[in-house]
Amino acid sequence: METKNNIVVIGLLVLIIGLGIGYSLGANRGGYFAQNNKCGQGVAVNDHAMGGAMDDMMSGLEGKSGAALEEAFLDEMIVHHEGAVEMARELLAGTKRPELVKMANDIISAQTNEIEMMKQWQVEWFGN
Repeated sequence: METKNNIVVIGLLVLIIGLGIGYSLGANRGGYFAQNNKCGQGVAVNDHAMGGAMDDMMSGLEGKSGAALEEAFLDEMIVHHEGAVEMARELLAGTKRPELVKMANDIISAQTNEIEMMKQWQVEWFGN
């Protein structure tokens, strides 16, 4: 059981760090475009929406510990991964760049496997 808890804690830390880095990169990019874009809005609006989505995901974890935290983490991560898979599929439909095609296919493969793994954990650990 301790190993399962360690995996969940590590996963949560990776999520928080990754989202923080992604948000920082997006905010920096938004700042650049806001200064160099005639309308000054497009990216900043997207950054705000992404920040809101991040806040929503994190609020689902607030005040929870133990099994409740683990279950909420899995719920939020499944939705997060499903969004990434959907975005990657959209990218595949609209790009010819080999680097982006590979990246999109890698995301779809890896995150689909992780979604299935997390759903299995939900069944095993929480009966969901």
